[in-house]
Amino acid sequence: MTLRGMATVSYFAADWAAARTWYTRVTGVEPYFLREGYAEWRLGDHQAELGLIDARFRAPGPSGDTPTGPVGAVLYWHVDDVEAEVARLVGLGATPHEPVEDRGHGFVTATLVDPFGNLLGVMYNPHYVEMLASRA
Repeated sequence: MTLRGMATVSYFAADWAAARTWYTRVTGVEPYFLREGYAEWRLGDHQAELGLIDARFRAPGPSGDTPTGPVGAVLYWHVDDVEAEVARLVGLGATPHEPVEDRGHGFVTATLVDPFGNLLGVMYNPHYVEMLASRA
């Protein structure tokens, strides 16, 4: 079986209610699915899912501890203007983690830490743009 595409990315937050409010502001839409301790948004061209989970449901690490710094794999969300999106997210309370970097061949990335300790990646990806154009 082949990986067919990102289905859901999950972020954890100790202050789940504040994180739900923050991500609603970031995405500009209300969650489509909501229950105590879990919210989910469908976003973008492929309706990828962003899940927000109350940190009390986070499994402990291998040594039984819980993470203390920025955590998670970096999932890069495609944006049309990386610098503008970084500025917008910082204005909403995110902290820069890795600066805007031109990776060559049209790829531009940056990572931030959301106010709840999750790594949040943004990227301009020419392959993504090509894929969208081929669907039209």
